[in-house]
Amino acid sequence: MHVGEWNDTPSLLFSTELPTDGTTVTVHALQAPGQGGWLVSPSGETEPNLDARPVQENVMPGIQPPPEGDVIRQPLPGCHVTPKYYTWFQETLGHTGAAGLMAFTGSGKATARYLTDRQGYKRFDGFEHAASGSVQDISHELLGDTYAGTDHVFRLNGPRVEAFSGVEARLFNLVAQGRVEEYRASVHATRHTRPRLAWDKKWGGPVSVHADGSVFAIRLLPGQRRARS
Repeated sequence: MHVGEWNDTPSLLFSTELPTDGTTVTVHALQAPGQGGWLVSPSGETEPNLDARPVQENVMPGIQPPPEGDVIRQPLPGCHVTPKYYTWFQETLGHTGAAGLMAFTGSGKATARYLTDRQGYKRFDGFEHAASGSVQDISHELLGDTYAGTDHVFRLNGPRVEAFSGVEARLFNLVAQGRVEEYRASVHATRHTRPRLAWDKKWGGPVSVHADGSVFAIRLLPGQRRARS
């Protein structure tokens, strides 16, 4: 991926050389110290708005070198994000992150609102989980906070295990309602409280809280715990 003007994106390339004899492994590094690569919108251009609906652009693949005189050079393989698409690219990254977060909770409609048709909007729009409705009946209190999401029951080497994946309920509501800018500001303001990894006695198993407000918790089902004791 090339961001910015031609040949101005900083990069660091590595290659590893395995010896035919001996044990020494050689690593070659090549640095291109460009000054570009920052998604700073040109003067006067609209700033990204993550609360807006996603836009499906038709960006042609290929990294376009500058012409040599009157000769148009062939594009190189890759994706070239030119200044024209900075705002769109930032919004797309933010929307994709929000979609991934909502998919983690099992909410189809909340996931679909951040995807274009090409990204699979129709695949998620038809499925909805109870956690994304006005009554969040699939929720758990973990480490003192309430999380909305979805749970799964499966067998792990015989015993039945329950796994819960979700997002802190307040943050879930923000993203599900299309308020991504507020969600990001809130996550940043409370970043000192996450991530966390601890055993929740009430839940009965380990709980992992990530920096984005998502949670994953797992436990043996009650009957399985008695069987093991």
